[in-house]
Amino acid sequence: MVSLTGHQGQPVQSVRTGGRLIALDGLRGIAAFVVVLHHVYQVARPFLEPKVNAWAPGSPWWFISSTPIKLLSAGSESVLIFFVLSGLVVPLPLLAKGMRGWAGFFASRLIRLYIPVWASLVLAMVITDLLPHPATAVTAGSWTQRSNTVWAPFSLAFSEAGLTRASFPLNSVLWSLQWEVVFSITLPLFLLAAMALRRFWIPAVVSCFGLSVVGKVFDINALIYLPVFFLGTLLAVNLAAFRAWAQRARIRKHARLAGWLVLSGSLLAIVASWMLRPILHAGTPLSDAVGSLTDVGALGLVACAVGFGPVVSGLSTRVPQWLGKVSFSLYLTQLPILIALVYLLGDNNWALVGVIGIPVDLGVAYLFFRFVEAPSHRLAQQVGRLATRGSERVYVRLRARRVARMAASGREPAYR
Repeated sequence: MVSLTGHQGQPVQSVRTGGRLIALDGLRGIAAFVVVLHHVYQVARPFLEPKVNAWAPGSPWWFISSTPIKLLSAGSESVLIFFVLSGLVVPLPLLAKGMRGWAGFFASRLIRLYIPVWASLVLAMVITDLLPHPATAVTAGSWTQRSNTVWAPFSLAFSEAGLTRASFPLNSVLWSLQWEVVFSITLPLFLLAAMALRRFWIPAVVSCFGLSVVGKVFDINALIYLPVFFLGTLLAVNLAAFRAWAQRARIRKHARLAGWLVLSGSLLAIVASWMLRPILHAGTPLSDAVGSLTDVGALGLVACAVGFGPVVSGLSTRVPQWLGKVSFSLYLTQLPILIALVYLLGDNNWALVGVIGIPVDLGVAYLFFRFVEAPSHRLAQQVGRLATRGSERVYVRLRARRVARMAASGREPAYR
């Protein structure tokens, strides 16, 4: 067990047996819940956003969109936190096991991602086809109408199941899983680059920020999202050193103040582009640069969840931990339910959609976790172990053949 100092100098258990950083689960859970709030915010937008001078300071829309209150509905930004978290936690077992863990990793990782995705598409298809979706229930041209389908043929679900589409109208949150798959497949390249740059992490972070800006300016999604994963991988290869530094820093004068400043700065960086929206119009290069600060803010939050005691303590409490347990299930299932409620109640009743939809989302997420995600996780672990044992047998045979060939040639084997 490893502990970090929490409130009032008391040790906070930040790692469960087996090395799991439990505060990261809490952060993931809160981020998933913020995604739900973001979708309620999107439904409400036609009725809250003024038609003229929408970003004028002092208006209700300005208050919820251009102040730190925006953190409660920063859904797209929360997805970037997911990406940093994946970049950090996905490589950790491989860093411990070495090359022999790769076969098991690929097998288990893809099962872990795809089975819940497929189940979520079945759920979305059933909800969409069974419940009415009258066009008159939503505002014309709204996000609800533009981004979500009102009918769900099997062909649509099948095409989204591969996570290769440009859009996912049946369950639009799947766009982020597309990048999770890309990251998982290319993880060896990420690890090689992170190991090479582990001592030059500051220039590497700056470079990731620059790539993100270029991606936004030229609309290149790979440059927008993949550097965010790399930030997490960079932290993964430096994790032991970072945690050791955090342990030493906690006894230094003003260390807690520095931690609060990093936390506050990270939160502000996440919503900086929104806070500057009244004076900085979206789509300009400067706005894109400010928007890319979200990447750095997400990295800062994850670092605080690893090494800053008060954050570790807060994220390790019961509610964030429960949300973290069901976070993937919540993320996958919440949107089709909310959209069905919007069409059932009308988007003018957006508040009622939120009041009913959020508890329903949480309940369905728990059931989905219990009956879909958890079993798929166990299956992924079993397949991963089988693949690992198979790859180890192949490795042993190849090594034996090489030793035999070298012995036959009269050369001393380089290893035993």
